[in-house]
Amino acid sequence: MSKIPALELKGISKTFGSILANRNVDLKVYRGEILAILGENGSGKTTLMNMVSGIYFPDEGQIFVDGKEVVIKSPKDAFEYKIGMIHQHFKLVDVFTATENIVLGVDDGEKYNIKEAQKRIREITEKYGFQIDLDKKIYEMSVSEKQTVEIIKVLYRGADILILDEPTAVLTPQETQKLFAVLRNMKKDDKTVIIITHKLHEVLDISDRVTILRKGEYIASVMTSEATEQSLTEAMVGEKVDLNIERKDPENPEVRLVVKRLNVKKPDGTNALTDLNFTVNSGEILGIAGISGSGQKELLEAIAGLQKCEKGSSILYTDSDDVEQQLVGRTPREIRKLGVAMSFVPEDRLGMGLVGNMDITDNMMLRSYKNGKSEFLDRKKPKKLAEEIIEELEVVTPGTSTPVRRLSGGNVQKVLVGREIALEPRVLMVAYPVRGLDINSSYMIYNLLNKQKEEGVSIIFVGEDLDVLIDLCDRIMVINSGHITGIVDGKSAKKEELGLLMTKSMDEPHQEVADSE
Repeated sequence: MSKIPALELKGISKTFGSILANRNVDLKVYRGEILAILGENGSGKTTLMNMVSGIYFPDEGQIFVDGKEVVIKSPKDAFEYKIGMIHQHFKLVDVFTATENIVLGVDDGEKYNIKEAQKRIREITEKYGFQIDLDKKIYEMSVSEKQTVEIIKVLYRGADILILDEPTAVLTPQETQKLFAVLRNMKKDDKTVIIITHKLHEVLDISDRVTILRKGEYIASVMTSEATEQSLTEAMVGEKVDLNIERKDPENPEVRLVVKRLNVKKPDGTNALTDLNFTVNSGEILGIAGISGSGQKELLEAIAGLQKCEKGSSILYTDSDDVEQQLVGRTPREIRKLGVAMSFVPEDRLGMGLVGNMDITDNMMLRSYKNGKSEFLDRKKPKKLAEEIIEELEVVTPGTSTPVRRLSGGNVQKVLVGREIALEPRVLMVAYPVRGLDINSSYMIYNLLNKQKEEGVSIIFVGEDLDVLIDLCDRIMVINSGHITGIVDGKSAKKEELGLLMTKSMDEPHQEVADSE
């Protein structure tokens, strides 16, 4: 490893109005090294790397590449210094192929030649171990394949310093291991890799060193070999944190939802969900595991009344007085009128859950505005609720009047989860509720869900971290391509078993075991 850092930051500061994103941050990363950057939500990790990649310009401080001071005012400048960043939200043209996206915008002074481009791209894929169909259109790809295209895109432009922002957020364990194998090959080739992530077990698996930020400031850099999940968490938060999920056995569980023969079609007429049969009990957390796009979204939306179900489908809700209500064929508003108290935290938090241009108070009102008796709605209760959520969930924001789109992804998630739990539901459905949250905030959400469980709420938890599903959930239902491939007990479940069920053949449709009803 070279003694001169491939990238060095000295005294970097950045403010947005009254919000201090970074203050006097120092950082070093070397050739042939994988550096992880850790920090709570709003600690300035992404902002710092956005300055390195040319999206923002620092208010103060210096950036050095290979020991020489540089000025980076745009992503184009960053590429001139062989720096490339792969963002959480991909910047790809859906109707173009992988090859077309990779070469799009490259001006190397040569005439555009698709065959020559593919030849160069194949050299990159073979060198680092990527698996990708270069003729495949982006809209036909999985999340993992799209990410691969983004990484190859920056390598094709000559990047030697790669920054990946939450690269495993939507990957399965198998896809994560494939990505890590590629990153290790890059390290062997003397590339510099910087990863922004919240997953501590992955930090310990892939990185050489860890740099920790807290409230926009540099705290420490430690060798990964000398770190533990507990030590890293305490450095991030600044105090001792309990990393145990307390799972109590369900008390007096009663069947609350019975789903039978649930079938849902996609817009193109193919099956999104096929003959699903399962139950959800009061006072339990039912986990849903599966590769991204296996029908998780359609399942929750069908229960919530947002998806049309095929003829013969049944979703029967039973209240505490044993009154049964059929939910299929009813809109969310009609379900509420039946007296079914249901809350839903969707995967698309700014598309379906919250309105980005509205402030936090107004987003609290979204679920109750139809109860207003005039055009002059009461803002006192929603504002009080917003203040309580900000305080209890430690939302980083200047105040309740801040537009939601100005919050970090993790803080947006806290606002949405807090609002839905405040509605005192009897059925609570959450899709990836800790995606983008730091470890301290994640455990805050797990504790909130467990409190809801203790109050008899039926919780359906769609997650991507198998360790969390096993530690948190009473039962885990695995779906693959819209079919249930297994329902297992959370206490006895093994990651390997769940991984196999996630990719299980559909030749033998699963029937729920009798003792789970």
